[in-house]
Amino acid sequence: MADGDAAAALSSSVAPANLPLISALLACAIAQFLKPFTTWLKDKKWDSRKIVSSGGMPSSHSATVTALASAIALEGGIGGAPFAIAVVLACIVMYDATGIRLHAGRQAELLNQIVCELPPEHPVAHVRPLRDSLGHTPLQVGVGGLLGFVVAFLLRSTA
Repeated sequence: MADGDAAAALSSSVAPANLPLISALLACAIAQFLKPFTTWLKDKKWDSRKIVSSGGMPSSHSATVTALASAIALEGGIGGAPFAIAVVLACIVMYDATGIRLHAGRQAELLNQIVCELPPEHPVAHVRPLRDSLGHTPLQVGVGGLLGFVVAFLLRSTA
């Protein structure tokens, strides 16, 4: 085998077989891994449960869909249907994170506060609190999107 053939074989075996999928999954994993650290920086308390929770900094949903769209663009360009589908999906996910899910979380926070102020004999006074960390601020979505792009770009650069 010639040196050029060996280098090509090594390059193809090291490069991800499906760059968009690997980029999306890695971006999601990195974003989730960062959440306890960003919570600690903001609130000065460590909460390892943030690794598997929704909400918080950075948005793993945004990182995932942005990495997917970016990797598709880097591999196949922006003129094809796969990129169009990925961009539409990314827009829906990021809009949902800052809109519907953020406001649902704020409503849950308010409902939890109301339940806490009920007298103990009230029928719903001892109901388990609703999850209030559901959505993201625009900053959290933006940082997640930037993370997704960087992951896809770096994986493509190493391929």
